[in-house]
Amino acid sequence: MKKIYIVTGANGFLGNNIVRKLTLDKENEVRALVLPTGNVKSLEGINCKIYRGDVTKSDSLEEIFNIPEGIEAYVIHCAAIVYIKSKYNAAVPNVNINGTKNVVQKVLEKNLKLVYVSSVHAIPEKENGELIKEISVFDPNKVKGLYSKTKSETAGYILEMVKTQNLNACIVHPSGIIGPNDYKNSHLTQLIKEVVKQKLFACVRGGYDFVDVRDVADAIISACNKENRGECYILSNRYIKIKELVDIVSEASNTKKVDIVLPMWFAKLVAPICEIYYNIKNQTPLFTKYSLYVLDSNSNFSNEKAKNDLGYKNRDIKETIKDTVEWLDRMDKT
Repeated sequence: MKKIYIVTGANGFLGNNIVRKLTLDKENEVRALVLPTGNVKSLEGINCKIYRGDVTKSDSLEEIFNIPEGIEAYVIHCAAIVYIKSKYNAAVPNVNINGTKNVVQKVLEKNLKLVYVSSVHAIPEKENGELIKEISVFDPNKVKGLYSKTKSETAGYILEMVKTQNLNACIVHPSGIIGPNDYKNSHLTQLIKEVVKQKLFACVRGGYDFVDVRDVADAIISACNKENRGECYILSNRYIKIKELVDIVSEASNTKKVDIVLPMWFAKLVAPICEIYYNIKNQTPLFTKYSLYVLDSNSNFSNEKAKNDLGYKNRDIKETIKDTVEWLDRMDKT
């Protein structure tokens, strides 16, 4: 039976990986929402229909949400601004909060199923490395950083709409996404590039939970087809030290390992300077005040619920890095 999938932020890192997987089933009609001026290189050669629109402008969503009666349809809402810089950016709450509210209204109008892509950062950190599980009440005041606060507020709004408007929606909370097909050059992909090109002279202490983007995509597609109204799922992997991560990159790219590991106090001291430097070069900053906070935070996440309910699985981080390094190499040759 034909199914329609609407993917917002479809040309983004997670979005394009979801679209790739959805189009493997020829019965699926995949509609990819991209900004009017958005680059669609990540979707080239993929059998999806591209719609131009902006989640912050409700009128621009009319065409993509034009669903024929009797067709089963799902909305995977990935569109968001992932923000780690220190300076306030009004576009972040506008897209992450107001844009999501526009999408929810369209979902309600058409009586569709919504999978909202949140973040583990919407969930308050627990002390002393205590295990972090899914929550059902979100409070932006209990999380740190502009991005986290917008994701927390929006998750709370989604659950409120489930209760009051019978919205058919579930929420997924990925941890630090990593892997191939990152045409937007996120800060983690930038880190891998710097190691491969031997431009990274030092890394920092600390680490985080890094998860393969393709594993996240699989879980999200699985969530579409489950009876899980109002449920939340953490999509994590395991804690990986930054030194371990860059060592795996060095092994995969056959380059010299990064030997210098900076203490966190020193990294936090020079982070503002690094942020200015990358802003001048118009590049994704590797380390900011917020990203260093994350690397020093509790990232002991439980993904048992996702494994039980969605059949969620994690591949080995070495496979993830190997595939990413190979993809970067292919991009350099094109």
